Amino acid sequence: MRPLLIAVALLCLTACRATFFASLNASQPAEGVVAHPGLVYDPAHQLALDVYTPAHADHAPVVVYFYGGDWQEGKRQWDRWMGEALARDGIVAVVPDIRLWPVVPMAGFLVDAAHAVRWVHDHIGEFGGAPGDVFLMGHSSGGHIAAMLATDKQWLGAVGMQPRDLAGWIGIAGAYDFLPIDEDPDYVGMFGNTPTEQAASQPVNFVDGDEPPALLLQGEKDTEVYPTEALSMAARYNDAGDPAELKLYPGVGHEGLLLSFGPMKHRATALADTVDFIRRHPAH
Repeated sequence: MRPLLIAVALLCLTACRATFFASLNASQPAEGVVAHPGLVYDPAHQLALDVYTPAHADHAPVVVYFYGGDWQEGKRQWDRWMGEALARDGIVAVVPDIRLWPVVPMAGFLVDAAHAVRWVHDHIGEFGGAPGDVFLMGHSSGGHIAAMLATDKQWLGAVGMQPRDLAGWIGIAGAYDFLPIDEDPDYVGMFGNTPTEQAASQPVNFVDGDEPPALLLQGEKDTEVYPTEALSMAARYNDAGDPAELKLYPGVGHEGLLLSFGPMKHRATALADTVDFIRRHPAH
C-alpha cells in the first residue's frame, strides 16, 4: 500500500506544479520575443529544447536554463515564462528537456545537459546568439546541473568543450553541497550509495581555480535548499581564487526567489542582478 500512496502523492505534486507553471504562462507571449519551440538536440533520446530570442538579436548573450524539480520532474514548456523574461532583457534563452530520475541516474541527466550545451554552442548563432557568450543557469536541482557542468570537467569534456568555454553560470537556490545523502532510495539511486560516488555528486568538490565566473542567488528564508549551500560554494570559489558573487535576499524562500524572475513579481531583485552579471561578463 505504501508504494501506491507514494505514487499518488508524486502524481498530485506533479499536477500541482504543472498548474502552478501554467499560471505563470497564462499571459500572452511576450511582445518583442520570438519563440523557436521543439528543436531536437538529441534524436536518439527524442530530447528537444526551446529557444527564446529578442527581436533582431545579433550576437546577444545566451543563457541555457535548467529547470528544478528534484531531478525527477519538469518540462521545458513549463518554463516559457523564464525564457521570455530573459529574452525581454536582450538575452537569448534556451530551455532544454533532459532525462530525469528514475529513467536515468545523475550521469544520464548530466550527459544530456552537456549535449544541450554543445548544441547551443554549435547552433545558437543561427538565432542571433553569441556562441562564445554562453551562461548556464538553473533553479534548485537545475542549479546543481549547471554547477556540475561548470566545475566537473568530465561532462563538457565528453562533448569537446570545457567549463572555461562558458562565460559564467548562475545558480538560483542551487544544490551544491548537500551531503550526507539520506537513505531515500531515489537519492541513493541518483547519486550512489558509497562515499566516493556521493562525493562525486557535489559541485563544491570540483572547484579548483579553473572555473568560469559564478553568480549565486539565494533566499535567506529558503528551507528546501538551505543558504549554507550557497555560502559553501562561494567560500570554495574564493579559496580557489575564482570570481564568485553571492546575493542573499532577506525574507525570500525557495519558490519566492524563482518567482522574482517572472510575471508574479517578488521582492527579490534576482532578474536584475542576473542581467547585470551577464552584462559585466561579456564574451571571451
